[in-house]
Amino acid sequence: MDIKRVAIDAVNETIVMTVVHMDYKGQVAKRINEKMPLATVKGFRKGAVPKDLVEKQYGKGIKQEEVQKVVDLALERFVQSERLNLLGTPLPKVNEDFSWDAEELVFEYEIGLVPNFTLDLDAKNDIVKYVVTADDKLIDGQVERIQKQFGTAIPQEVVAADSDVTGTFTNEEKGINSATTIAADLFKDKATFDLFIGKKVGDVVTVNTKGLFEDDHQLMDVMKVSHDDVHGLDVDVAFTIEAINTAELAELNQELFDKLFGAGTVSSLEELKAKIKEDAETQFAQQADQKLLGDVTEFLIESTKFDLPAEFLKKWLQTVGEKKLSPEEAEVEYARSEKGLRFQLIEGRAMAQSDIKITFEDLKTFTTKNIRQQMAQFGQTNPTDEEVQGIVARVLSNQDEVKRLSDQVVAEKLLELFKEKANPTTKEVTYEEFIAASYGE
Repeated sequence: MDIKRVAIDAVNETIVMTVVHMDYKGQVAKRINEKMPLATVKGFRKGAVPKDLVEKQYGKGIKQEEVQKVVDLALERFVQSERLNLLGTPLPKVNEDFSWDAEELVFEYEIGLVPNFTLDLDAKNDIVKYVVTADDKLIDGQVERIQKQFGTAIPQEVVAADSDVTGTFTNEEKGINSATTIAADLFKDKATFDLFIGKKVGDVVTVNTKGLFEDDHQLMDVMKVSHDDVHGLDVDVAFTIEAINTAELAELNQELFDKLFGAGTVSSLEELKAKIKEDAETQFAQQADQKLLGDVTEFLIESTKFDLPAEFLKKWLQTVGEKKLSPEEAEVEYARSEKGLRFQLIEGRAMAQSDIKITFEDLKTFTTKNIRQQMAQFGQTNPTDEEVQGIVARVLSNQDEVKRLSDQVVAEKLLELFKEKANPTTKEVTYEEFIAASYGE
């Protein structure tokens, strides 16, 4: 067999394989001999069919099967021996002039190669690392929510100015179906709440989404609207009233503090506010890190130039998956996934350049930390090492969980690398300012 690579460009090649009779005749003959005792041809007893008739009836199919086995094995070994870094898998080229009766059988496979490119993690950029602070407005609002949550709800017959109204916003066209509790200070125009005054359980109040809140992004929290639909959303939503209450606020005392944070952790309003600030800023830091990772990702995708074997990948996409794609569907799928593929290649190059490796100990340490955090959220603040490691062992015995957690460890290591290499400008902002910056507004 002769096998060679034919370069088309830097990321596209063809593998050409020429198969001759010697490559497959032995195996074909063996299969024919094995077939003879089982062959059935009209006019002959089973097992007594002449060999030439067996070859005539079954030979072509056997030849095709054995040649394909030879080709598949040779292709696999050639890719390995040449250390080809492929995108997708080899695609057989259709040859309209191909004949199984030819002395030499020529098979061609298209391949797409991972591009060779330079990754400059130190490139000049205008990336910002946000430090998000919890301001007094946010902290005071959280204190009031705690008092309401642990206070006494007093049912009311009708909605009044100081009522908390529980119900569900709906709009069939936009798929809105969101249960929530509203109060007078929720809306941008305080007069909007006047529409609810005097209403009873079961009544329906209709409001319009346009300009309903001080910040349109509140539609995401209150009505579970996606960010793509937030701006300029101008539809009527119906609010069905399900409960009406006024709140007798809980007293800020030691009993409440202990209920919230455990005995003796907080003992005054000042300490409560400090705790709220600490917890909020820990959460904000995680969100800020995710934004930083996203911003660095976007910057690297835009600034790192390389070609992909686009036409090859579009053809390859038509052949994979349970549902075969049309050329038009593959075009759409490629456009949707191209940016992700580019970053996957950048990510791999960044890890290689910086010699980042994921060990089992890394995975175990990360999983242990996650398990302890999750247990703490459910009130198990002091689990034993034996308890934790038992859960860790069960989690890491699941291959899907190992893959998911490995991806998270990679993201964490890359984040630390990007923080160091990108050298972003640090900017302190409130949470409201951070939300505005996160959505580019």
